[in-house]
Amino acid sequence: MASTAAPLEGEPRVAILLTTYNGEKFLSEQLDSIAGQTHRNWVLFASDDGSTDATLDILTQFQREQGTERVHLLQGPREGFAQNFLSLIRNPEIIADYFAFCDQDDVWFAHKIERAVLRLAPHKAIPAVYCSRTRLINEDGRVIGYSTRFERAPSFRNALVQSLAGANTMLLNQAARELLGKIPVSAPVVSHDWICYLLISGSGGTVIYDAEPSVDYRQHGDNLMGANTTLHDRLVRVRRMFSGTFRQWNQDNVFTLRQCLDSLDERSRRTVMLFEDARQAGLPRRFYLLKKAGVYRQTTFGTVGLILAASIGRL
Repeated sequence: MASTAAPLEGEPRVAILLTTYNGEKFLSEQLDSIAGQTHRNWVLFASDDGSTDATLDILTQFQREQGTERVHLLQGPREGFAQNFLSLIRNPEIIADYFAFCDQDDVWFAHKIERAVLRLAPHKAIPAVYCSRTRLINEDGRVIGYSTRFERAPSFRNALVQSLAGANTMLLNQAARELLGKIPVSAPVVSHDWICYLLISGSGGTVIYDAEPSVDYRQHGDNLMGANTTLHDRLVRVRRMFSGTFRQWNQDNVFTLRQCLDSLDERSRRTVMLFEDARQAGLPRRFYLLKKAGVYRQTTFGTVGLILAASIGRL
């Protein structure tokens, strides 16, 4: 049974934004890890996208254990995982100091929230997000590796061509929540973690990347996104590039950013325009504009992939 320890007075309130869909296999383990957090002042908002298995029964039992003031069950929009998460971000009835995205099949380290809150505490006036590496586990919970450790500084120029960290590691402050709430409902959002990185870095906000993992990220056949650490993962990314998937992602991101230009600082607006022009330009000018925009990826393999994508018109 999950712990039912009460919140400590004076701790910042953290809203945990969990989305579910047919997650019965691993959900209980995730909920237990939430209940075991060293930061006690959390409230869970679980948005289910129409599960037909025992997911709702598991959530209802957790609500009985923790109380209805601490666990809230909502109906999702049934428009995919990213829109489900964004529906929670936009929900005016969810009030907190910080907001944590939560997947249904991971396991949080006990200090996950506490560590993230401490890192974000100095950054209240501007949009800020904490994110981290992950430890990778298989279906049985056995550790099989770690996500890539990135060394280059987070920035909007990186965000334009790469998502930095999984949303399952992210904690947002109130200013970041308000920023994401401005995304039009009709905007094509590739993934909520990527748009977080784009908008927060592009608005002059703070992105805190922690090289120490905070989550066990479960790798299994039903994963919507993989960890991108193996040779197979890299080959999948190359295939996406040649098929035009990467280009479509960039197109969707640029379209969404253009709808949010008022939220970007002047330098980021110029960078978006240069990147958009580069995507449409002929080959010699394309590389000139990309260099002027200053976009970069975090790894050598990623940089080679970026150059190749630009060379064959798949940017």
